[in-house]
Amino acid sequence: MTYIEKIKNFSDKNIRVLDKVRVITKKEEGFDGVLIPNSEEDGLVLKLSNGYNRFVEFKNVKKIELISRGEKIASIPSIKITRKKGLPNVVLIATGGTIGTHVDYKTGGVFMCRTPEQIIATVPRISKVVNIVRMLSPFTIASEDITPEQWQEIAGMVAREVNKKSVDSVIVTVGTDTMHYLSAALSFSLQKLSKPVAVVGAQRSPDRGSFDGSMNLLCAAHYCKSKIAEVATIMHGSSEDDYCLAIRGTKVRKMHSSRRDAFRPINDLPLAKIWPNGRIEILNQRYTRRSDSKTILKTGFSKVGLIKVFPGSNPEIMDWYIKKGYKGIIIEGTGLGHVPTGESSDKTKSFDKKLSWLPWVKKAVKKGVVVAITTQTIYGRVNPYVYRNLRLLNRAGAVFCEDMHPETALVKLAWLLANHEPSQAKELIKKNFAGEISEATINKAFLY
Repeated sequence: MTYIEKIKNFSDKNIRVLDKVRVITKKEEGFDGVLIPNSEEDGLVLKLSNGYNRFVEFKNVKKIELISRGEKIASIPSIKITRKKGLPNVVLIATGGTIGTHVDYKTGGVFMCRTPEQIIATVPRISKVVNIVRMLSPFTIASEDITPEQWQEIAGMVAREVNKKSVDSVIVTVGTDTMHYLSAALSFSLQKLSKPVAVVGAQRSPDRGSFDGSMNLLCAAHYCKSKIAEVATIMHGSSEDDYCLAIRGTKVRKMHSSRRDAFRPINDLPLAKIWPNGRIEILNQRYTRRSDSKTILKTGFSKVGLIKVFPGSNPEIMDWYIKKGYKGIIIEGTGLGHVPTGESSDKTKSFDKKLSWLPWVKKAVKKGVVVAITTQTIYGRVNPYVYRNLRLLNRAGAVFCEDMHPETALVKLAWLLANHEPSQAKELIKKNFAGEISEATINKAFLY
């Protein structure tokens, strides 16, 4: 049932968004205001005369009376894309996120409602760079609500498109909160990728002067013309509107909640700098080049948990994942991959043996669960052989994830366990599939 359909349950009038209404609650309280859009499912929102918003749960509503009709919400512009001979053919897959939102300032309401045509309308210059030959929208979801099932759906769509001779590249628009999860999922799912796949989003909505989506899309179009055949995020490289960074899908992470240059490379250099005028500077010579090979779709993701170690943390949490049938657990250890063991405690002081993670790791491994170790420092590499505690953890059956950051490790293990037996996945986690493991530390990559 839609927002408006729920509201109709309380009125004999055809109530619309932006109408001025009086909401009477079961406690006989009355609130007058303008009905504004609401993404929540359990209530309505009124813009009161004092400028504040008032949320009222549907379960508390007795009746809604129409006071006066409001203005219609301004329509969102869209453009018809024209094709030009000689330009690469690109398919756009839109899935939601800030890049597809719209704000009505009369109400303050935010809509995640833009169609692919309306998203493209924010960057008309794109038609001079590539031909958008097809626009698809399998769903419109905020990225925090996207699940591995949607990763698989998007991967399947991308694979079908890139394997068409008439298509030169694909752009996927998505919300930024979990963009790095999706980019990793696509990187592993699209084996032998032969064409560029750009993952694009926006930190600011299209109605704002600081909207970054237009330039991100334009730079993504230029990436689609490049010789790099990898999944890469294309987002602002600085807080200014000067250039974007193309970052490998398995080496990117969102490192700030709101900055436009929030996406940074982890333990690797960006693939390239891309300017809106089409200039591309390759920064990382370790990349896969375009080819005529067929992209192989190998998708599927098993249930894998992500646990963060902290001082005094209780390892019994692992038992919950074991009982719930999780096939793998990623542990964010400290430093080089440490977990509490009590082995280094002063014998004159007590260490609660219940806080040692070793018995729980052993239990999980014995149950067939793959336990893999990353570091919460984000940057750097885990190493099972430096300290005694690390060696004990290794002997307990845990496997170390080299220099993968935790989110990539989680996606990779989930992908491996869906396609291999646990014993194989345990070995393959250390194999490089999509540039997720760097052979050596790159000093320039730190805080790039």
